Amino acid sequence: MPPSLPATINIREPRWDQSTFQGRAKHFFMVTDPRNLLLSGATLEEARRVVEDYSRAGTVPPGLTEDQLWRAKYIYDSAFHPDTGEKMLLIGRMSAQVPMNMTITGCMLTFYRTTPAVLFWQWVNQSFNAIVNYTNRSGDAPITPSQLGTAYVSATTGAVVTALGLKSLTKHLPALIGRYVPFAAVAAANCINIPLMRQRELKLGIPVTDENGNRLGESTAAAQKAIFQVVVSRIGMAAPAMAIPPVIMNALEKRAFLKRYPYLNAPLQVGLVGLCLVFATPLCCALFPQKSSMPVSRLEPEVQAQIREKDPRLETVYFNKGL
Repeated sequence: MPPSLPATINIREPRWDQSTFQGRAKHFFMVTDPRNLLLSGATLEEARRVVEDYSRAGTVPPGLTEDQLWRAKYIYDSAFHPDTGEKMLLIGRMSAQVPMNMTITGCMLTFYRTTPAVLFWQWVNQSFNAIVNYTNRSGDAPITPSQLGTAYVSATTGAVVTALGLKSLTKHLPALIGRYVPFAAVAAANCINIPLMRQRELKLGIPVTDENGNRLGESTAAAQKAIFQVVVSRIGMAAPAMAIPPVIMNALEKRAFLKRYPYLNAPLQVGLVGLCLVFATPLCCALFPQKSSMPVSRLEPEVQAQIREKDPRLETVYFNKGL
């Protein structure tokens, strides 16, 4: 009979040390694993029950091993929002990033020559990004349908206009440069889409806590830092998948093989993008800790005063930066 599992394992935090890039990378390889999308609703609810029973009441199901506990924790993390606890939209989860992005990005890189194609695939991409940005927002305050609609329309319109503008600028440049229009558009669009879809956080702030998770207030300064880190991570995720395949495809298209079988162009693009994303997604998520931090002295004066009243000696606050 296996030994009883102690009730002292801290599953509110990731299994690996989040102060190191290696520890964060291991964590996000688990969270972004596309196989998590195949788990049934019953499996997700069982993982939720195990995690909540263990973390809140210290209840340990008979025969549960430490590896099984951590597996339940990562299933829970992949499907439930860290602040609200609600089940996230399937295609908005980080485990959907590889299959969704490899399809969309592969098509963006394949069908980039005509304006209607650029318009359509940029709209699809930014619509998907809007879902991801909403699903992985920071904080637990509700967002109204009108706020969500306004953010979606402004973010998607801004991103599509950016893509079309860049395409018109590269008309007379070499073909290889034209292939990088989708990446430039995605990088620029991320700088538009993410802040707009998370504009409520920039206006009202996100929750900041002490090291033990005790809520201290809401800070717009923390929101600005969180959104900046997410923008950098997202551009980093897109870079290998949108920078490496164009070079390879540009060389392949000059050979007889692809001229003979042109219908293989899109599947090859999608496959190359997928290979890049399998590694780029978790590694770029790991650029910054999920539980980010900042000195109290860099918060807004009124938030500093609020925190000083509760704990005059507190030097650092923590917040969920979102993904």
